[in-house]
Amino acid sequence: MIRAAVKSDVDRIAAIYNFYVQNTTITFEELEIDAAQMASRITAVSQANLPWLVATEGSKLLGYAYAAPWHSRSAYRFTVESTIYLAPGSIGCGLGTTLYHALFAYLRKCGVHTVIASIALPNAASVNLHEKFGMKKTGCFREAGYKFGRWIDVGYWQILL
Repeated sequence: MIRAAVKSDVDRIAAIYNFYVQNTTITFEELEIDAAQMASRITAVSQANLPWLVATEGSKLLGYAYAAPWHSRSAYRFTVESTIYLAPGSIGCGLGTTLYHALFAYLRKCGVHTVIASIALPNAASVNLHEKFGMKKTGCFREAGYKFGRWIDVGYWQILL
């Protein structure tokens, strides 16, 4: 089931995210965040009238996707950056596709024109998911991040809705 995130989801969302903070270069965040920090991020997305969706199976939260304003200047108001994270045991079973279908449908309804995704490279699974939705690579910043003792490139994908 896909639904909007609620307050009781915050701990699980933070736990999923913190797995990636601790173990991957998918996020450039280097310190875990707590539930209060995650709640603040969810509130900011909600206040921008954008979606923060979660995927559940029964009572278990398996992943989330959201869109946030790309930049704060008013000319960017129709452009968002999409983000998706899945619990480690939920990767590769179509959940990312399901979440993104719901996210993109919501974005179309609320008048978003451009969706941008930034992907730490290499990350074939994320590239494949974004390209499945028609997103095209528009650029790459070489060695834009440094984590776990190595430089990491960041690619940008984009679609016009």
